Amino acid sequence: MTTFRTVLALVVLGGLLVASPTAAPNYSPWLAPANLGSDVNSAFNEQGPAVSKDGLSLYFGSDRPGGFGGLDIWVSQRSDRDAAWGPPVNLGATVNTADTDNIPSLSRDEHWLFFNSNRPGGFGGIDIWASYREHTWDDLAWQSPINVGSDVNSPFSDQAASYFANDSGGVPLLFFNSDRPGGKGLTDIYVSELQSDGSFGPASPVTELNSPSVDQRPSVRFDGLELFFFSSRTGTLGFADLWVAVRDTVVDPWSEPANLGPLVNSTVNDLQPYIAPDRRTLYFASNRAGGFGGLDLYVTTRVRQP
Repeated sequence: MTTFRTVLALVVLGGLLVASPTAAPNYSPWLAPANLGSDVNSAFNEQGPAVSKDGLSLYFGSDRPGGFGGLDIWVSQRSDRDAAWGPPVNLGATVNTADTDNIPSLSRDEHWLFFNSNRPGGFGGIDIWASYREHTWDDLAWQSPINVGSDVNSPFSDQAASYFANDSGGVPLLFFNSDRPGGKGLTDIYVSELQSDGSFGPASPVTELNSPSVDQRPSVRFDGLELFFFSSRTGTLGFADLWVAVRDTVVDPWSEPANLGPLVNSTVNDLQPYIAPDRRTLYFASNRAGGFGGLDLYVTTRVRQP
């Protein structure tokens, strides 16, 4: 039986992890978000966005018609960064099931797609699964997903993986959220280290990020110095807001999380952030007024400063 450990061990041994990142720059505040438009958003729910390195492929979950289950993973493409997103395409029956498949994210080398699913064969209500592709230019070439294992997944709900390659000398890390017992709140953020055999080790809570409330969908910038998530903690402007924590090096603890503020957040739900590889673009889902359905996808940007 093919396992996540077997496949990922081959990737690690093959040296597919990418080169060291450059020094972290400074940025302006985030600008007012823009709706991604009616070709991406629908009268149904669009959520859990993830974007490719070149900014030309947008993955997300949706319960729109034409899928295989309650929520499926779809991908929209565009010809260049200034072009509009095209009509989404379902990833198909190799990835999606009659159950819920949602909240995709890409590894930095873009060979791996992580996502949530409650399909049979897991360890609990919702597990984290991963699909591998050989050719990173082919958005529909994903192989049969494999469960990332019982050290990450539990009998409870484990969701929203963010894979950090950790090019600064440490081991790769998988951040995610879970409602397992022993945390601070309703859902907490956890991290698991990649082992030398390609499996993920026992998960531990990232205590400085967690609160007595909901803390979900961590999204780590590729250099490991900034982490976005959504939370209903004290200081939230709506039902759930986007928050960010930073650190000076990958071995430092995270700072106290800061709310992204009223220009980005609304008085309703702002959820599931995903920081793009360009470090200047943040995608998320919201049910704020002016959208096309229950949850729509939005984007906010910031400007690099000297």
